[in-house]
Amino acid sequence: MAIAEDGPSGFDDEGEEINQLLTGGAPAQRTRFTRQRLLGGGGLCIAIYSAAFLLYGRQQAIAQGNGAVPAKDGVAQISGAVARAFSGAIYDPAGAAASPSLQVPPPLPLPTAPPLPEMPTLPIAAPMRFAAGPPLQEDSEQGADEAKPAEAEASNKTAHRHKKHSKKEAEKHPKKEARGDAKADEPRGLLHHGRRGSFLVIGDWGYDDVSHGNVNDTWCQQEIGRKMSAKMKELGDVKFIINVGDSFYPSGVKSKDDPQWDTKWRNRYDNRTRSVPWYSVYGNHDYHIDPCACSSDPNDCAQVNWEIDDLNTFYMPGYNWYKEHPEFDLEVVGLDMNKFFSGWNRSAKVDELSFGDCQWSPCEAKCLGNGEARATQAFELFAERFENSKAKNLIVFSHYPTDYFSSVPEFLRNLSTASNHDIVYFGGHRHNVDNVTTWNIAPNNNFLVGGGGGWSCDGKQQGFLVATIDEDYNIELTPELVDYDRCCPPPPKQPNAWAKK
Repeated sequence: MAIAEDGPSGFDDEGEEINQLLTGGAPAQRTRFTRQRLLGGGGLCIAIYSAAFLLYGRQQAIAQGNGAVPAKDGVAQISGAVARAFSGAIYDPAGAAASPSLQVPPPLPLPTAPPLPEMPTLPIAAPMRFAAGPPLQEDSEQGADEAKPAEAEASNKTAHRHKKHSKKEAEKHPKKEARGDAKADEPRGLLHHGRRGSFLVIGDWGYDDVSHGNVNDTWCQQEIGRKMSAKMKELGDVKFIINVGDSFYPSGVKSKDDPQWDTKWRNRYDNRTRSVPWYSVYGNHDYHIDPCACSSDPNDCAQVNWEIDDLNTFYMPGYNWYKEHPEFDLEVVGLDMNKFFSGWNRSAKVDELSFGDCQWSPCEAKCLGNGEARATQAFELFAERFENSKAKNLIVFSHYPTDYFSSVPEFLRNLSTASNHDIVYFGGHRHNVDNVTTWNIAPNNNFLVGGGGGWSCDGKQQGFLVATIDEDYNIELTPELVDYDRCCPPPPKQPNAWAKK
């Protein structure tokens, strides 16, 4: 239906005709429509008009078939209904009486739902108990290239905890969930001051009076030893000590009867400190004169010892080995990674790396081959334990820190995976105690522990680590440090020849 422009009265002739039709034709009964209402509601008008026309057309067709209503009057009644519906026209009783009324069906009754049964009252669960510990601070997020001395110092005052995985995380990792179910029926270890046990970690400690770096005497190693003994007495539950190697500077020991076992170990760590097994691996200095450099038989090695109860030397049952501790839900994995002696060079590919200290052995070629083979065995052992160990915690260590393994990213990727285990990695070689100069393996944790006072100070944190295992088998790491200026005093100032006298 076309709508023309307004005339003087607001409607043209066609509009006047429409208005006449909609209002029954009497000017006095006319309901005036503004042009804006017609324009704004044109679409609605057409839709309503069409629906009404179809409905009434059907009714009128039936009525005409019965001879009840003239066709012209039916059209007028349709028009009146549309006008009233669309425009809000004044209700016309006369017109309404002549029009057949629509019968609206009554609403359907809704069925009444039965009352809900009364819910039982559930008991409130008792609150969970957690072992008390020192307040935690946020770990530093700096990488090795951005670490600053002050921030490194602050990081070593921070306790680092492996937190228990939440229920939601456990649902994501069915192996951890299944392992937890398997542990449920096992007897839980006795708690000691809210802990299940503890251990210490140290490296790079076997000071030599003749050959050394800027550590000038035995004070640093011996002071660290005294603090280790005091910490063991305080804790009362230290089960073992992890030793990451370089135990005898400058060249290792020749046999289990070498006098350096006395001068550099037994005489510098008291009976309490040596009353637990020292879990050990070889460092680069340990290989120089050790028969192990030239032999493929671990029985020839001066430091290898298969008997954990033999505390006269270290516990090292092979080049690469592991030891289970079900009472702590923990497994220790020791690795010989001396092939990565030059891993500080991040541009070097793995095939370009070799055990550089073999130059000091009497069999350089054989030593290089052994270093290659033992690193291969180390990766194989780690992969096997990573996949098959049932322990919540994997304690992995070698002589080298994580930043020496940039050429083997798959190894770093596995160290960074927490789907099967919570992994803690320890390495030495660089002489400091920190976790900001190493390659980050978050969400797992790692520490550099080479500040044992045996050779030099590559940072201001010299000492060892204390690891405690809480009621829920989480591991908390805390550095214990000694006086840096006493370990590595600054060199004396040289007299200024140009100074005025």
